[in-house]
Amino acid sequence: MNRVALEQFLVLSESLHFSRASELCHVSPSTLSRVVQRLESEVGVPLFYRDNRSVALTAAGREFQHYAREVVERWWQLKERVKESGPLEGELSLYCSVTASYRFLPELLSEFRRRHPGVEIKLRTGDAALSLPKLLGGEADLVIAARPAELNADVEFQRISETPLQLIAPLVEGGVSSSLEVGKPWYELPLVQAESGVARMHLDRWFVEQGIKPDVYATVAGNEAIVAMVNLGCGVGVVPELVLQNSPVAERVKVLAIELRLPPFEIGLCVRGRSLQKPAVKALWSIAESVCR
Repeated sequence: MNRVALEQFLVLSESLHFSRASELCHVSPSTLSRVVQRLESEVGVPLFYRDNRSVALTAAGREFQHYAREVVERWWQLKERVKESGPLEGELSLYCSVTASYRFLPELLSEFRRRHPGVEIKLRTGDAALSLPKLLGGEADLVIAARPAELNADVEFQRISETPLQLIAPLVEGGVSSSLEVGKPWYELPLVQAESGVARMHLDRWFVEQGIKPDVYATVAGNEAIVAMVNLGCGVGVVPELVLQNSPVAERVKVLAIELRLPPFEIGLCVRGRSLQKPAVKALWSIAESVCR
């Protein structure tokens, strides 16, 4: 039973998806399956329930998950204590939205690269609503995300910024703009909304509280896509001010002077507690602590 096998088990135990876990571990699904079979043989009991459609931990698997985490964490702690004072090496994976990548990462990563040029940084961008799922699924060491109402107990959150939510409409004449000019309420206009995420939850709650059923024109992935669709005249939308400020089409939409009283976005750098045992992750987190004060 070696450390690599335990790390591969942990990735699978969090993602509960053989194909996704094998990609993250850089092995084939059949190789990962053999690793699990060897571990189950050594432990003497099944660690997963699995069929053609789903994977789930058994009671013994959940117990073994705690054991594996402790062993892997202790290994990283040992490596940190005995390593020579040479330069850091290895890789660091990050995930965030496109807006966050050019708004927050330059300050963090420029200092990190200056101190630790030997660490390979793997950056992936996409829908901000996927940041925390990707962190919890083991697909990234650190993510930039909006703080949800309830944060997983294993996740550390370091505040970077705060941004209000704004209601936007197109500047293009006709359609939505004409309806607003004649006094039609914004909530009766076509709505472009996000598939998921903190802003979507706030907006859904507002509609429920007001007893309004919105006229949804489109559901898109990412706040940047909402701005793009509103720019085309497809409807109105609610986005973080930060996203609008950094959008290439910001000058082609307008902010409506309507107070929705939606809670602002609290944006932060997130990491799973045990990942801070990894030297590269710990190094970036330390830099963020000093930068974000």
